[in-house]
Amino acid sequence: MPLTETRPARQRIPALEVLEPRANDSWTHTRNGDPRGYIDADKLKELWIHTGTACNLACPFCLEGSHPGDGRIPGMKLGDVKPFIHEALDMGVEQFSFTGGEPFVIRDFVNILDYASRYRPCFVLTNATEPLLKRRHQVLPLLDNPFPIHFRVSLDFPDRARHDKDRGEGSFDQALKGIQWLIDQGFKVSIARQTDPDEIPSEVEAAFREIFREWQIPENLAFTAFPDLGTPGSEDGSPEITESCMEKYPTVDSRAHFMCTYTRMLVKKGDSVRVYACTLVDDDPQYDLGGSLAASMSERIMLRHHRCFSCYRYGASCSAPV
Repeated sequence: MPLTETRPARQRIPALEVLEPRANDSWTHTRNGDPRGYIDADKLKELWIHTGTACNLACPFCLEGSHPGDGRIPGMKLGDVKPFIHEALDMGVEQFSFTGGEPFVIRDFVNILDYASRYRPCFVLTNATEPLLKRRHQVLPLLDNPFPIHFRVSLDFPDRARHDKDRGEGSFDQALKGIQWLIDQGFKVSIARQTDPDEIPSEVEAAFREIFREWQIPENLAFTAFPDLGTPGSEDGSPEITESCMEKYPTVDSRAHFMCTYTRMLVKKGDSVRVYACTLVDDDPQYDLGGSLAASMSERIMLRHHRCFSCYRYGASCSAPV
């Protein structure tokens, strides 16, 4: 099913111009002077680990600005994360999740995944192309670990030409090959796709399932649909979330979809590992909550990043679909 590409042009703003004034002057109040909406954390249920921004692809829409050799966030090593894995276990964490860049580009990633999946279920965001396919011999033994690994594969649109326009020629078929291999081995797989403003989700997902039939891939794979989240240092003009906005959520349960309620993310900065509030805010230093998971859970999180509005409006979550 052909889909019309309508993504608007986005203005790229140097990070210092966006982040420094907002970080210093408006953590607690909007530009209009209204008290910001906020989240107080509950219990750490999911720990995200940012493996680094290096990637084998160079997608122009990437919310991390990733590309081959990118070093905005350095590659994570097993020694970096071991202390945090055990701190999280002491706090009752239920799942370890991984994002990038492309995690399988990072040399130590399979060692990290092997270690983490000995303690809790794991969830990996991947493009399932060449870096994964080259390391199949390392990934396959992980099936024998005590806890399962779920892979969410980026497959932007049910249209090969449109997908490959940004991700590179052949990436659509490579991703399907990766999905097919993961499922054939017995791993759980779901799909991350992009949204169009006027789409009919059931029609889009039906078009994906038609492709899955052609590739002998199960048609019941779960989808997580994401809006355009912008590149690092960008500003999309989203409305700011105020305290009164949050009061429109009628119950505590309805507010609990905000990931900063139950997750934290590890981000490597130079030689140290820092705890960030969310997987979507590593381009803003104000969301650096220090070097301790336990201490980070007592921090009030102000919903001032423009990506916070996507959570507010769409209920989008980076976590594994239920």
